[in-house]
Amino acid sequence: MEQNIEKLRKKYMDNPPEGFSSKDIRNMSEDELLDMDYFLNDDELDDDFGEDGFYIF
Repeated sequence: MEQNIEKLRKKYMDNPPEGFSSKDIRNMSEDELLDMDYFLNDDELDDDFGEDGFYIF
């Protein structure tokens, strides 16, 4: 797991999201880094439920 965290940290240090600097990423805890990654990629994890679909209530 530690190796994956370091890969993720390097990914975001090389290309920090808007509003963050490489220094911010470097100083994040593992939990903060994982949370940030989750929220930045949340739209990729959606199953598109509730979007232009057929509903039964």
